[in-house]
Parts: sequence; structure tokens; C-alpha cells
Amino acid sequence: MDLKRILKNLDWWLITAVLILMGCGLGLIDSATHSFAVSTGKAWHVQRQSMFMVFGLAIVTVSLAFDYRVLKNYATKLYIINIILLLAVMFVGQSQLGAQRWIQIGSMSFQPSEFAKVFLIICLATFMDKRIEWLEEFKDYLPVFAYILVPFILVMRQPDLGTSLTFIAILIGMIFVSGFKYKWFFRMGLAFVALMPAFWMILKDYQKNRIRVFLNPELDPFGSGYHVIQSKIAIGSGGFLGKGWLAGTQSQLNFLPENHTDFIFAVAGEEFGFIGTVFIISMYMIIIWRGIAIALDADDTFGMLLATGVTSMFMFHVMVNIGMTAGIMPVTGVPLPFLSYGVSSLTTNLMLVAILLNIKVKKQNLQF
Repeated sequence: MDLKRILKNLDWWLITAVLILMGCGLGLIDSATHSFAVSTGKAWHVQRQSMFMVFGLAIVTVSLAFDYRVLKNYATKLYIINIILLLAVMFVGQSQLGAQRWIQIGSMSFQPSEFAKVFLIICLATFMDKRIEWLEEFKDYLPVFAYILVPFILVMRQPDLGTSLTFIAILIGMIFVSGFKYKWFFRMGLAFVALMPAFWMILKDYQKNRIRVFLNPELDPFGSGYHVIQSKIAIGSGGFLGKGWLAGTQSQLNFLPENHTDFIFAVAGEEFGFIGTVFIISMYMIIIWRGIAIALDADDTFGMLLATGVTSMFMFHVMVNIGMTAGIMPVTGVPLPFLSYGVSSLTTNLMLVAILLNIKVKKQNLQF
């Protein structure tokens, strides 16, 4: 397939939405870290995010030369690499903010649980694709559940509740399109409710506090509830049009914690108001719409499962992060794709966009 046909068959809606979000992300990160940049004389966060943005876009470009179906050949190796990296975090990982999630190599650090999302989507899609014809009864899905159990437990031990729940969201999306019956979802929901007391017991104290303050932020206004309270103040104070770039007091005066990572949507709400947040949400809706369209139009089951897993992950991250900043969901530390600062997250998200684009391009390739 020549370059002209690749360019013609690319999903330009998806590409445009991603590029716009990354551009908005750089502007918001610059604003959120402005006080830091002024004091140090270096816009370190923006520079690093920009560098990995270029690196990620290079990955997307190069990936178009390959066929996504070759990923099936590496699924077993990727699964093993995934487990090794997650185990390595337990022994040589660096701790930050009470969690051991990062591996330091020289001056660089990366978060294996972020890349675990990509590995899981590829490996689970391969695993289910080989068994799709036999997935007829509930018991037939038990090996599928067991397949993600080990990485799920390893991520929970870090602890990283947000990524663990992302694994569940990816699983739910994939089993849904594979024919998992509604009544089985209902029964699993009842089982989850019945097991909630046991689930509560294994949560860390800070995770329990996050759930408590989700129900009542005023319970600990200067501790676990502080993030949500300040986030809601920031979004509410933005009004309809916002205060303007670099003019958000909650962010610029450092009242809003983690304003360049988990709570960057609150920065957008304060500085660009209702109009700005609606625009950002519309870009995410385009990405989810195109992901669903690519999954429905995929030429094979493997492509459908891949696209579904990617779309499920994006949908979960957007819903949870925005809900978290608005105070309608518990704080789980889930970054907002393409907006939040984080080079591991950004690279992962661009790798997943590369998969979606590849499925779309290769589908068109088969029609010539």
C-alpha cells in the first residue's frame, strides 16, 4: 500500500482530535506549572512532554508500515514481559506519593503499569480471538478472567487502584462484544456487591479515605477531601468563559494539588470555563466515536477486540478523571488522556491510537 493510499485512508477525525487535545494539554501543563517554571527558570514539564509527544507521534507514523495482525505472534512474549516488569516494580521500584509504581533507569523513570494496559489489550485480544468460537457458556469465560488475574493482582499490590479498574473496564468491553450475555453481567454485578465487604478489607487506608470523602468531602477538608474541594472550586469559579490562560487563581496560587496531572481538567474549567470544558469533552467524544466505528468496521475478530479494548480504556479514563475532578466519582489517580502530564501515559495513549489507525488503514487495504 503506497503513501497516498495510507494518507487517504487514515482516520483524520481521530488524528485531529488527538492533536488538538495534545496541543491543549501542553498549554494547560504550561499554565499549571507556570509558578514552578518562573522559580526555576525552566519549563521542564512542557519540554519533557513535548519531547515524548514527538517520540510518540514517530511511533504512530512508523506503525502504519506494519500490519496489526503481527501482534498476535508476540502476545505470549508480551504477556511474560508484562509480568516481569510488574514484578520488577515490587523489588526495584521507586516510591512516590505512597505508592511503588515507577522504575528508575538513570535520570529517567517510567511506570510499567501504564504500558501494562497496552500489553493487556494485545494479549487479551489474542487470547480471546483463539477461543471466540467456544465462548458460549459462562464457564467458557473463566479462562479469560484467569488470564488477567495475575497482572491485576500485581498492579493492585503497588497499589494502583486506577489501573486495576482500567483492566476491568478493558475486560468488560471485550467480553461484551464477544457475546457475553446481559444476565451474566447482572449476576456478576450482584456478586460484586456481595463481595464488597471483603474488597473493602484489602483496600489501603488512603483508598478507604478517598471513598469516604467522595461521599462527604467535608469529612476531611484539609486531608483526603482537599483535592476534590479545591477542584470543584476551580471548575465552578471558571464560570461560562473562564478566567483566561495563566489567570486561574486556584491553580496559579497552588491551592489545587496535582494540577498538572490528575486534576488538569480543573485547570481547564477554571481558565476556559464551561465553553472550554465542553470543547475538550467533544474531542474525547470524537475519539470514542471513531474507536467504536473502527471496531465495528474491523475486518477480523482480532481487530474488533483490539479496537474495543482501546476504546474501552479511553472511555473509562475520561469518565473517571472528569467525574473525579467534578466530585461525582472517587479520586483514583487516573490521568486524563493526552491532557495530563506524564510521559509514560502519553506514550501509552499514542501507542493505542497507532493500533486504532492501523486497524482502519489495513481494513481499507484489503478492499483494493
